[in-house]
Amino acid sequence: HNLPPGLEYLNQLDQIIIHQQVELLEAILGTETSSKYEIKNPLGQRVYFAVEQNGCCDRRLCSPIRPFTISIADSAGREVIRVIRPLRCYSCWCPCFLQELEVQSPPGTIAGYVVQNWDPFLPKFTIQNQSKEDVLKIIGPYATCGCFEDVDFEVKALNEMTTIGKISKYWSGFVNNVFTNTANFGIQVPVDLDVRIKAVMIGACFLIDLMFFENSLDGL
Repeated sequence: HNLPPGLEYLNQLDQIIIHQQVELLEAILGTETSSKYEIKNPLGQRVYFAVEQNGCCDRRLCSPIRPFTISIADSAGREVIRVIRPLRCYSCWCPCFLQELEVQSPPGTIAGYVVQNWDPFLPKFTIQNQSKEDVLKIIGPYATCGCFEDVDFEVKALNEMTTIGKISKYWSGFVNNVFTNTANFGIQVPVDLDVRIKAVMIGACFLIDLMFFENSLDGL
């Protein structure tokens, strides 16, 4: 099927689990460190490993809106996906400079984009293919605090009427949320979805984490 190298495994998945690894320094001192994630199949087996690349100043000064590059490698250490987020605004009062994230697979080749849509009340995003054609919509809830429950962002068809999947932020308990900001996400999509768009959905998950959950005390 001429799949990008390293994405063959996504071809058979309809559920992807993303677990943020907790650094000891962050757990003890609350100091923000570069994010590291394990990307797993529904059985909990690691498929990919992701590492955020940026500077300490970006994490401290720009935290939730910071620019970053996330490199995603397979079990052999080969980089198969690259997620690039420039420094942009995400306030609903600044609709001309909203979030746009680029996903490459293999690195250097565009797989698609995640584009934030202006809305005064709801988090909304559009998933685009490599030609910047709209493919799917992501619509979040009015409130993302998730008091003792999961928070679901619905994946919808372009008409926004048909739900075909979701990105879920799993509530992981008081200790994790308050002291480590650890993130556990699940992505559910149709198994026959283009693997490139599945890779873009992983990028969307990272963006949602940083925009709505990194500095929150969700779960309280």
